Amino acid sequence: MDRPTTQQLSPDATGIAQAAAILRRGGLVALPTETVYGLAADARCDRAVAGIFAAKDRPRFNPLIVHLADTDAARALARFTPAAEALAAAFWPGPLTLVLPLRAGHGLSPLVTAGLDSVALRLPAHPLAQAVLRAFDGPLAAPSANPSGRISPTTAAHVLAGLSGRIDAVLDGGACGVGLESTILDCTGAAPVLLRPGGVPSEALAQVPGAAPQPPAPEAGDAPRAPGMLASHYAPRAALRLNVRTPEPGEVWIGFGPDCPGAALTLSPQGDLTEAAAALFRVLHAADAMGRPIAVAPVPVQGLGQAINDRLARAAHPRPTPPRAPRTPHRAP
Repeated sequence: MDRPTTQQLSPDATGIAQAAAILRRGGLVALPTETVYGLAADARCDRAVAGIFAAKDRPRFNPLIVHLADTDAARALARFTPAAEALAAAFWPGPLTLVLPLRAGHGLSPLVTAGLDSVALRLPAHPLAQAVLRAFDGPLAAPSANPSGRISPTTAAHVLAGLSGRIDAVLDGGACGVGLESTILDCTGAAPVLLRPGGVPSEALAQVPGAAPQPPAPEAGDAPRAPGMLASHYAPRAALRLNVRTPEPGEVWIGFGPDCPGAALTLSPQGDLTEAAAALFRVLHAADAMGRPIAVAPVPVQGLGQAINDRLARAAHPRPTPPRAPRTPHRAP
């Protein structure tokens, strides 16, 4: 059976209207955000959300982030603690996700929360994502627009390389500015807990009075508490080694800073962590396309370096190999 064609939508009023129409009928649209491209679907529709899992081959126990146009829409779905209010005021819209207790009558598909009594919410800052959210006028579930566990997409071409024929459309907004997924904070308790480092550095979070994040407690069981927390995630197909100052023969060496002579690729020639964060997934895609093992030079664990090292560690983690059901193409109803 031939796969359906994935439409490429233009970043203008026509493309935005087309994206909203596809989403309203239960389809899947990849959208640019300031972090990475997200695979969006109506967060209230079981069939639409199930389409995300099918297209990505995503484990059903892994919850999804819900994207919203404004804070009032977020308050309608979840209860905000004082710390969450302060964090939202400081960083929304932007690359921060807050995990909050669900309100009764929230209307979200239970597939979004993976059976938890909390929900992960974010207000994206990208103007195209905001425009689609306003045109759609509802909550959108939107994990990264890539096959589950693989390298996150920061361009429309990355999306199509992994999901062409499996989703309805991609809205091409160019390269993502931040290039790393959002920081995730658990705000279900009295003090926020850092679940995943990301686009808002911990040092910036610590400047919000009464909202400095605490380190996470050890996970109990295999089900993650928030998106992007699987041990093996963001992975290239090739084997990946970290903190490599001298690569082995045949390895694709990814450098960082000026002290990596001979590196085939670099996260930042000057050793700039903001540049490295924006380049991380693009460089991993390029290295993986070379078809050889990958080695990455050390990256400092400070500022955005914390999130960069988190993604690299998950990318290098041994990959599970559970049995998989046959892949079938997604078709919008």
